[in-house]
Amino acid sequence: MRIDVKGRNTPVTDELRALVERRFRAVAAQLPDDARLEVEVREERNPKIPDRMAVEARLKMHGRTVCAHDSSHSMRHAIVLCSEELTRQVKATQEKRRHIREARVASRAMRSSASPAH
Repeated sequence: MRIDVKGRNTPVTDELRALVERRFRAVAAQLPDDARLEVEVREERNPKIPDRMAVEARLKMHGRTVCAHDSSHSMRHAIVLCSEELTRQVKATQEKRRHIREARVASRAMRSSASPAH
């Protein structure tokens, strides 16, 4: 899986890039190699926003896009929250696809057993 890290209003250091790659490794283990993850880290400049550090992740795989967004008082915490949310969403998407496949196989089996023999 390819991971792209972008920064808006904040520099993307090697330490930050390593943290993102380490936290999203659990998601990468569940996905094929051709999946692409875009992570955008940013600092909100508005002083009225209490959680100024925000992270947005967009995962593109097999024509589907899964997005997660979280914000917190620290960049590290926002990255952790976003990676957990994306992991939950990927797991739910895979479960949904698995149930659809199982239902399709079951309906084919019922159709083949219900059809009269010639």
